Amino acid sequence: MTTNNLLLELFVEELPPKALKKLGESFAAALTASLTSQGLCAADSTATPYASPRRLAVHVTGVAAKAADKQVQQKLMPVAVALDANGNATPALLKKLAALGVDAAAAAAVLPTLKRQPDGKAEALFLDSLVPGATLAEGLQTALEAALAALPIPKVMSYQLADGWNSVNFVRPAHKLVALHGADVVPVSVLGLTAGRETQGHRFEAKNLLVSITNADSYAQQLESEGAVIAGFAARRAEIEKQLKAAAAKEGLQPIDDDALLDEVTALVERPNVLTCGFEQEFLDVPQECLILTMKANQKYFPLLDAAGKLTHKFLVVSNIKPTDPSAVIGGNERVVRPRLADAKFFFDQDRKKSLMDRIPGLAKVVYHNKLGTQGERVERVAALARAIGHQLGGEALANAADRAAVLAKADLLTDMVGEFPELQGIMGRYYALHDGEPAEIADAIEDHYKPRFAGDELPRGNVGVCVALADKLQTLADMFGIGQLPTGDKDPFALRRHALGMLRMLIERELPLDLPGLFAAARLTDAKVIGQLSDFIYERLAGSLREQGYSALEVDAVISLRPQRLGDIPKRLAAVRAFAALPEAASLAAANKRVGNILKKVEGTVAAKVDAGLLKEAAEVALNAALGQVKPQADAAFERGDYTASLQALAALKAPVDAFFDDVMVNAEDAALRANRLGLLATLHQAMNRVADLSRLSA
Repeated sequence: MTTNNLLLELFVEELPPKALKKLGESFAAALTASLTSQGLCAADSTATPYASPRRLAVHVTGVAAKAADKQVQQKLMPVAVALDANGNATPALLKKLAALGVDAAAAAAVLPTLKRQPDGKAEALFLDSLVPGATLAEGLQTALEAALAALPIPKVMSYQLADGWNSVNFVRPAHKLVALHGADVVPVSVLGLTAGRETQGHRFEAKNLLVSITNADSYAQQLESEGAVIAGFAARRAEIEKQLKAAAAKEGLQPIDDDALLDEVTALVERPNVLTCGFEQEFLDVPQECLILTMKANQKYFPLLDAAGKLTHKFLVVSNIKPTDPSAVIGGNERVVRPRLADAKFFFDQDRKKSLMDRIPGLAKVVYHNKLGTQGERVERVAALARAIGHQLGGEALANAADRAAVLAKADLLTDMVGEFPELQGIMGRYYALHDGEPAEIADAIEDHYKPRFAGDELPRGNVGVCVALADKLQTLADMFGIGQLPTGDKDPFALRRHALGMLRMLIERELPLDLPGLFAAARLTDAKVIGQLSDFIYERLAGSLREQGYSALEVDAVISLRPQRLGDIPKRLAAVRAFAALPEAASLAAANKRVGNILKKVEGTVAAKVDAGLLKEAAEVALNAALGQVKPQADAAFERGDYTASLQALAALKAPVDAFFDDVMVNAEDAALRANRLGLLATLHQAMNRVADLSRLSA
C-alpha cells in the first residue's frame, strides 16, 4: 500500500484566543481518528496539530491513497425464511440480495456461495463479500466534516458565502482550504471552499500575500520563511517564553509566571516579538496585585518582578509585528496602559476614604441568596461560627479575633476596586484593614479566609485565618445543603466541592482537634437528613482526595468506613493501616475480622461485648479470651494516646489464638448460653480490632 504524508489547513478569520489551543488539538485528533477508522492511516501514523490565530491545520504521516479492501460477512436471514422446501431462494431472499446489489440474474450464481451457520437455536444464511476501501478523497471528505462537527466551538456564527446566496455556520468565516497528499491536492470541499495549495501568511509581514505550499512536509517551514508565521501553537509558545526570559534578564528582572496568560497571548500572535515597556513609578504606591491584574486581564502584558517578587515599573509586551524601530509600538503600549493604572490608583485612593467597618451596614442591602437572606445576615452566621471555632482552638482571645475578622471579611465586596476586579476580594480587604489600623492577624485573616482557593493553594497563615476560613466554608456548605442546593453531576454553581476540600485540608494538615459533630452543631445544623447528606458528601470528597494522594483504595476504605469524626487523625490512621498491612499476620487477621463481622451481622439484635469466663469450655476460647485480656488493654491505651500504629501492631499477637478458635470452636453451639458467650467473645474481638480502621476491608 502506497502512503504519503497529509497536510490539511483551514484558513479563517481570527479565532477566539482562549479556545484556540483546544480547537487545534480537537481538529487534529478528530480528523486523524476518522482517517484511522477508515483504514487510511498506517498503524504508526503520527498527527502534528497546528493552530495560529487564523488557521487550524494538521500534518499526518503515513496516509494511504486508498484504504485496503475488506472481506466482510453479512447475515442475511434465517434459512427457514431464505429457502423453500426444495432449497430454492424465496422472494424474501431475492429481495434482500437485490438490496445488496445482487440482481435476480446473478442470484443463481451467488446462492451456492452463501454459508449456513448456527445463529442461536436456528441456522442463518451469511454472505461473504469484498467491500472496496475508501479513496483518500472520499475518506478525507468524511474526516473533515467529522472534525469540524466535533470542534468544541464556544459560540457558532452564521455568515454568507461568496456566492451571495448561501450561508454556513462556523466559529469564524473561513476563506481558504489546503489539502495536500504529498505534493498532490486532494479534491475535498467544506464551508463553501474547495481545497487547493494556497494559504495566506502574516497580515503585514509576509513576503507575498499568498503562500503556495509545495508539499505536505514543507508547510511549517514555508509559512515561517515566506509567510512570517510560526504555525505550531507549541513552537510559538516556546518562542514567546524564550523571548520573555531573555528580555527580562536584560533588565535583571523576571516575568510573572502565568501559563493561562502565556497560552492566551500565544493565541493572539503569529509572529511574536517581545518588547520592554515601562510606566511611571508613582503607580507602584497602589497594591501590586491591582496593577498586575489590570495589566494581565485588560492588556495581556507580562509584569516584571524583582528578585524578591516585588512588582517593578517595567513590563513586557508580545507584539505581532517586528518593526525596525519599535519605539512607536512601545510608546503606544505605554500610553494605553497608563489610564488603566490611573483607574486602579483612583479606586484605591477612593476606597480608603471609607473604613471597612463603615461599609458593613451596606451588606444588609446585598442579597446573598433568595432563600438565605442578605450578605449581612450571612456574615452574622459566619462570625458566630468563627467565634465558636475560635473558642475550641484558642479560648476567648482567639474567639474575639476570629469574630472581628469574620465581621470585616466581606466588607471589601462593596469597594470600587473589588467591584472592578472581583478576583481581588479578600486581598483588598487586607490592605484596607491595615489602613484602618486593624491588627495584622485580623487583616491577614480577611485575605486568607478564601484560602485554599484551588487545589495546591496555600492554607491560611494564622489561627485567626483558619477559624474564619473554616467558618466561611462550613457555613456555605450548611446553608446550601439546608435548602437542598446539592451539587449534581458536573454542576456545582456554589463551588461546594471546593469548599469541602478546603475545609478537609485545614482540618487534616493543621491536625485541628475538631470533630465533625461539634462543627455541625456550631453551624446550627439540626436536621438529621441534612447532616447525613453533608457527612456523606464530606467523606466522599475525603476518600477521593486521599486516593489522589497515593493511598490505596483498600487503605482509604478501611479508615473512612469507620467515619472517624476527628479528621485531623486521618493521616496517622492511614499510616498505621499501611504498617499493619505489611505484617505477616495481617492477611490472616483481616480475613478473621471479616468472618467475625459476618457472623455478628447474622445475629438478631445487638451482641454485647461481654464474656463470662465460667462459660468458656474449649481450650481455644479460653486462650483467645486470655490473649484479648492482655492485648486489648495495650491496643486501647495506644489508641487513646493517639499512637494508632502501636495500637494495630499489638493486634498481631492475636493471630494464633484467633486461628485456633475458628479451627476448634463451634460458635453456634446448641446451648443458648454457650452460644451467647462465644458471640460476646467475638464481639469483644471485633471491638478490639476495629478502633483504628475496619481491618476486614483489607481482606481480598
